[in-house]
Amino acid sequence: VYTIEIVQELAKTSKKRLTDLGYTNVTVKWGDGYHGLPSKAPFDAIMVTAGADSVPQPLIDQLKIGGRMIIPVGPHKGIRQLLLLTKKKNKILSNELMPVRFVPFTRAKKPDGG
Repeated sequence: VYTIEIVQELAKTSKKRLTDLGYTNVTVKWGDGYHGLPSKAPFDAIMVTAGADSVPQPLIDQLKIGGRMIIPVGPHKGIRQLLLLTKKKNKILSNELMPVRFVPFTRAKKPDGG
């Protein structure tokens, strides 16, 4: 199990808490989760715990055929739709599960400050 946290202090706290609780099968990464972890792909499942304006293509690319992703998608500061995406050989199936509110998917700032 891998988790990516963009806030460095939260990543450190999460890693410590998981270790303290005895979890040995979770790897906490600090960084921008938009691009996932291509070096560890493909994945059977991806769970996104922040609201995105749209589904990041890099995450779809990292799913195995038959893999599933749960992701909240919709406008910032609005109601988002929790989606269950299933990757098939030539398409992505999308099922709307329920309306939700999530913190926004935060991206790393570009080196130029943009």
